Amino acid sequence: MTNSSVSQATFGHLPDGREVTQFTLCNAHGMEVRLINYGGIVTHLWAPDRDGKLADVVLGYDDLEPYLKDSPYFGALIGRVGNRIAGGRFELDGESFKLECNDGANHLHGGLEGFDKKLWDARSFNDARGVGVELTLISPDGDQGYPGRLDVQVTYTLTESNELLTEYRAETDKATPVNLTQHSYFNLAGTGNVLDHQLVLNAERYTPAGEGLIPLGRIEPVEDTPFDFRKARPIGELIHQADTQLQLANGGYDHNYVVARGEEKGMVQAARVWDPESGRVLEVFTEEPGFQFYSGNFLDGSLEGKGRRFERHSGFCIEPQHFPDAPNQPEFPSTTLRPGEIYRTLMSFRFSAE
Repeated sequence: MTNSSVSQATFGHLPDGREVTQFTLCNAHGMEVRLINYGGIVTHLWAPDRDGKLADVVLGYDDLEPYLKDSPYFGALIGRVGNRIAGGRFELDGESFKLECNDGANHLHGGLEGFDKKLWDARSFNDARGVGVELTLISPDGDQGYPGRLDVQVTYTLTESNELLTEYRAETDKATPVNLTQHSYFNLAGTGNVLDHQLVLNAERYTPAGEGLIPLGRIEPVEDTPFDFRKARPIGELIHQADTQLQLANGGYDHNYVVARGEEKGMVQAARVWDPESGRVLEVFTEEPGFQFYSGNFLDGSLEGKGRRFERHSGFCIEPQHFPDAPNQPEFPSTTLRPGEIYRTLMSFRFSAE
């Protein structure tokens, strides 16, 4: 059995010459996570199956170039605001703000140069919880149209219990919306598509969307819809149904679910996914009120990495978050961070096998 370790190496250079570093985190069970300080991207994640055999269970690339020119947010940290903002506009304290529209008529995942396209400062560490990397970023006032300077810190920790913890912290000098998340695409088999993965979502309600996948402002029950994953069933079981919501998302899931936390505070389970073939299990825990479940519907085989082509449904995402378009929907939990407040949220990807 190896000891846990953290190491680093050059992963390439940005067009302006700045160096990108890749960190490799290993625990005593052989689990290995690689991430880069460009976009805080998790590039590789090896997890054991029921026989202890490791496979890389995240979609991504072996080198920097494709992340720079052609990545659908593979493995990236997302900010300043994850998900969509209708029309790239919002009002805050009576003032109007205009953001980049980089998803048709809407703003998506922080804009053309969101946190997924920034070079973060990074330092590795080894502490009582495990090995990890602390990433820091200053997002200046006016960055992508957002008000206020935002000081951001994200910490990834790989624990001895095969868990990748992600902790977020941010402070601002002007009121601004903040909604940070992590956008890894998982395939627990390490190959093929994810339609046979058995999924459980801890959600009784979801937010139906309209054109451009902007929530309609309603929170509706999942009962008697293809969105009901309260009991385990394959991701692909109802994915081809003639359902308007599925069709809006290009024939699949790309929707925000409301975490059913009852009276529970802190981290609760949002999702549990099991691949019957390998036995690998992923559990996602969050402190957030919601999460986006995305079934890789917009992947079309045009991207290739790590020796494979990324076909439709070749990965899924569970992105803990506040609800999409929250800055324009006052009935949704607020994403506004004000001076003197500290934004904090914690999430976890926990791996096991059965």
